[in-house]
Amino acid sequence: MKPKALIAWSSGKDSAWALHQARIGGEYEIAGALTTITEGFDRVSMHGVRREVLEAQLAAAKLPLFPVMIPFPCPNEVYEQRMGEATRAAREQGITKIIFGDLFLEDIRIYREEKLRGTGIEPVFPLWNIPTDRLAREMIGGGLKARVVTLDPSRAPRELAGKSFDEALLATLPEGVDPCAENGEFHTCVVGGPMFANNLDVTVGGVVERDGFVFADLKLA
Repeated sequence: MKPKALIAWSSGKDSAWALHQARIGGEYEIAGALTTITEGFDRVSMHGVRREVLEAQLAAAKLPLFPVMIPFPCPNEVYEQRMGEATRAAREQGITKIIFGDLFLEDIRIYREEKLRGTGIEPVFPLWNIPTDRLAREMIGGGLKARVVTLDPSRAPRELAGKSFDEALLATLPEGVDPCAENGEFHTCVVGGPMFANNLDVTVGGVVERDGFVFADLKLA
């Protein structure tokens, strides 16, 4: 039997592409999507994606949701407590792997490895150290469709909010912005691609700035 795995699902391109690559590899049975959702807002944490859009994504990916509910603001000790509870519950269901879409940030990888050590669950990083300029174009060429839903205006132009993640967007990125935004320049919401059975029909609603970030509100059409 294949080991059971969860995909750490942020709603964005890197987690979606990690899912796609894990499925191509065929090494794991993907049992569901582990997603942090902010209480009160009922949106994907950091990305600000509406829960109904998240649920439409996972319906298209044919994955059940393993939600991790966190408050806003969320102290790190509360985050770690909630993630610990989710990890223990997953292990009780026979899950032994969590697949992450991390690309090259060593401190993030080390943090994940440390927090999972001794839990019976091993982290997996299928996209690790792939050059991000190549990876971004592989995603786009491979049919991934996504929209920019959150950005840090100190790192990326506000005008990118709501835009498609495509070759045109890559061509407009200022010097120093990572093509996959691994340094937190922007975050995306995937609306189509080879990891989905169908594309999502979405519209871009309002664009707002809050808590130092710019958010584009995606809605199901």
